[in-house]
Amino acid sequence: MPNFAAQSVRGFLLLFCLLAGFPAGSPAAPAPDSPRMTPVVRAVQAVAPAVVNITSTHIIEGQRVSPLERFFGPGFSPGFPGFDGFPGARPGRQKRVSLGSGVIVDGPKGLVLTNAHVIAGGDEVMVHLLDGREFPATVKGAEPDFDIAVLEIKGARDLPAVRLGDSADIMPGETVIAIGNPFGFNHTVTTGVVSALGRTIRNDGGVFTDLIQTDAAINPGNSGGPLLNIEGGLIGINTAVDARAEGIGFAIPINKARRVMADLMGQGRVAPLWLGLMAEDLDSRMAMALGLREARGVLVGAVFEGTPAAKAGITPGDIIESINATPVRDRRDYINVLRNQTGGESLRLSLRRGEKNITLDVTPAPFDDATAQKLMERRWGLGVRESRQGPVIQSVRPDGPAAFLRKGDVITGVGGARIKNMAELLQAFRKERLAGQVLLQVVRDGRGYYARLVL
Repeated sequence: MPNFAAQSVRGFLLLFCLLAGFPAGSPAAPAPDSPRMTPVVRAVQAVAPAVVNITSTHIIEGQRVSPLERFFGPGFSPGFPGFDGFPGARPGRQKRVSLGSGVIVDGPKGLVLTNAHVIAGGDEVMVHLLDGREFPATVKGAEPDFDIAVLEIKGARDLPAVRLGDSADIMPGETVIAIGNPFGFNHTVTTGVVSALGRTIRNDGGVFTDLIQTDAAINPGNSGGPLLNIEGGLIGINTAVDARAEGIGFAIPINKARRVMADLMGQGRVAPLWLGLMAEDLDSRMAMALGLREARGVLVGAVFEGTPAAKAGITPGDIIESINATPVRDRRDYINVLRNQTGGESLRLSLRRGEKNITLDVTPAPFDDATAQKLMERRWGLGVRESRQGPVIQSVRPDGPAAFLRKGDVITGVGGARIKNMAELLQAFRKERLAGQVLLQVVRDGRGYYARLVL
């Protein structure tokens, strides 16, 4: 039966709205020429549909699950001793859900750019659109050295996409817009300006260079979301915030992100680069002998013929002090800075040569597997081949640092990283090639032990 009382109330409210001059339906949008339709509003309206919220779920097996944690949610702990032995706790499965943001850069293909750390360790990735749709996504590629990942949305049609801008002409002081999912608040918009360009930040995992610094509010959950210019063009992928201060956030320039994406889609990884030289750390004695105030930088010990370093005019005895204005403190810093560069881009090196400070431009070359294997044989003094058990030692140079190893030993770890195949071994060598000593995990006759190479 119809509810006549409810209908009467609705009719009265409609009549009141009409007599008072208020619209009875949803509020009308401002006119296109309204001063409220600022460039920021236009940019947000154009791009917001292409911004996605990302949930990455990781299933943890075999964990102890208590009744309190099942009630209050994963991770709950009352903070008193003995909680792990709470009655009823038992092995089980837990879900850990992380939140982040992303942006659709190719609608027909359903490709999303985000941060690698947003989806790291995820067993199930879902993307949620502004229009309420949600879809599963697969990881097409991820590169932690650049904190970039590419997702592919499955089963979606008519997806919007952002317009890619150009990060080469960004100006400090220009207005920028960030859209993301901070603390789970969907499609939050913040604005600010470009505070600086070419910033470098360091963490335990490496060095991130050439970053855009902005004071647009970026909070947990914004990671992977877009940084836009006032025209709505994508100029960066938001990646980090400095927790020590307010208004200091960082974004990966879209030109670098685009090159990383092309490598991930084309060959599944970003091609490693090198200059073609060997270097060592400066100690206080060397610094004093060279007339330096402090022991910072790397001392070039050898330059390989035909490499970018040789072509650029770098010579043994040069001290590399910075790369693209990023200070190089030691050889590990040198490796990490190079790991965060993409192919085809020229680098500017600041060198000290005797009493002179000079600047050289050099374009790194791909550090392919064949080159890495030859250098490993020279540097570590061992030949390795692929096997079903993993990389197995085939030959050892009698006068080399690995002379105590034997043919048939299987390398299962380098510097704490697990090694399962030749590709992982060569990647580990690229990271450790300048180290003064390297710790290997080796299996011989079914028994594992550690071997230290002193170089």
